[in-house]
Parts: sequence; C-alpha cells; structure tokens
Amino acid sequence: MRRTLLSLALLAAAAALPLAAHTSGGKPAAAPAAAVPAVDPALAAAIAADTRTPANAARDRFRHPAETLTFFGITPAMTVVEVNPGSGAWWTEILAPWIKQGGGTYIAAIPDPAAATSERAREYFTGENAKLRERLAGQPAKFDAVTLREVSAAAPVYGAPGSADAVLTFRNLHGWIRNDIADEQMAAFFAVLTPGGVLGVEQHRASADVPREQINGYVSEAQVIALAEAAGFMLEARSEINANPKDDRDHPNGVWTLPPTLNVPAGEDKAVYEAIGESDRMTLRFRKPKA
Repeated sequence: MRRTLLSLALLAAAAALPLAAHTSGGKPAAAPAAAVPAVDPALAAAIAADTRTPANAARDRFRHPAETLTFFGITPAMTVVEVNPGSGAWWTEILAPWIKQGGGTYIAAIPDPAAATSERAREYFTGENAKLRERLAGQPAKFDAVTLREVSAAAPVYGAPGSADAVLTFRNLHGWIRNDIADEQMAAFFAVLTPGGVLGVEQHRASADVPREQINGYVSEAQVIALAEAAGFMLEARSEINANPKDDRDHPNGVWTLPPTLNVPAGEDKAVYEAIGESDRMTLRFRKPKA
C-alpha cells in the first residue's frame, strides 16, 4: 500500500527528534545530534506515485525512503550520484523523477562489464545493466533525464572532480570490503564530490567488526567510518531510521536469508524470517570538508 502524504509528514516529524546514541562496533558511541527537516512535498509525491513498481513500494515500510533522503539532506536541485542502483531501480524510481522536477541531475553509476575480473561477473553485469536500461526505457517520461555511467569497480571514476553534490550508496559496502576495493571506492566518492558535498551510506550493520573473509552482508559501523575517514570524510551524523532490533544477524545464509531475498535453507520456515523483516542497518551521513 502506498504511503499517504499525511503519513509521510507524521514520520518526518518523528524523524526530526534528536538522534539517540547507539552501538557501533560493539561499543557505545555518542551519535552527533542532528535535526531532520520536514519531508519535501515533492519527494513525498514521488514516493506515493502510482507509477512505482508495486513490489518496490511494498518495501517502503522497511526502507524508509522519505526519512532516509531527508536525513542525508538531499534536495532535488543537486547533482546526485547513486552507486549500483541495481536492475530493480528501487531508489531510481524515487530519485529520478524528483530530481528531474527540481532541476538537478541524477546519475546512476552502474558496473562496467568490460572491467569485470571474470567472465561470470561480466555476464552478470551485462544482464543487470540491460534490465535496468529496459526498465528506464519503459517509462521515458519518468526516466528520460537519467544519466547512466558505467564505472570500473576496482578503478572507479564517478565523474569529473568536484562535479557532484551528493553520492549515495545503499547496501554496497560489504561487497567492496570483502573484495578489497572499498578504499578505492571511498577515494572515488571523495574525488567526485564538491567541497562540502555529502556521502550518504546505508549498510547492513554488524554488532562488531567482521574479518573480511567472514563477511556475510554485515559489517560494523566502526569499519565503515574508518574507511570513510581514511579517505578524508568527516562523520557528520548517524540515524536509527533503518534500525531493526528484530535482526540478530545470526542467519544460515547471512543477510540474504532475510527479505527481500529470502534465501532460506530447505526445510526451514520462511515465515520466521519474514517476521524479522529486512536487516538492521546503519544510516550515516559524511561530509567532504569545504577546505
């Protein structure tokens, strides 16, 4: 069911309360206080639009798009790079029409198949990119202003230096850390952002640091913060918008045991994992220093 504009306004009011301290890397950490402003009515309308894919809209209760984008400080006049939007275009459905209406630029950065390190990866990226292009072509009025940019995962360049106001990455850090390319990604984010630009990160959250070879979708806030700070970013604020206390992070197939993947071992009851919902996630806002 679509969220109404009224319900989004109520959620925004709740999100505007001061952020509480929470746990990072297994240790209590004071969260920088930050007030979240009211949701832009145009953003609320983009989220409530009946042109969204029903399966995507059904996940709003887990993904909190209005609260998340508002916390990141995204406005529709910005140049925004979303990293790895995926063939389902979950965030693209919201960001593209909203930013188009506001006069900004939405860039969907997708993996470059030619830069893949294996034939299997090359075939996968080629297929996913084709699905995304087909998805965008199916609704030209909504997506005709989208800029697609193919990027090498190991040697990424997201645009001209200082050309973006915001970079957004949702649920990607675990793969980059496991593949030992997270430093390159963070450096590329820093390079493309204008001084004062924002890096918004949403990521499955572990309760403590996870060794690279044991990552199953979850990493700690401390791991993510260390990567961003090493690249030059400053942690500006954290939010519990996407927290899920039902998620104990102990699942047979890692985070992919939970919705929406539901990769549940044979013989186990999917309803158990559906009742948990989507993962517990950190939501972090970093800033590239102005000087």
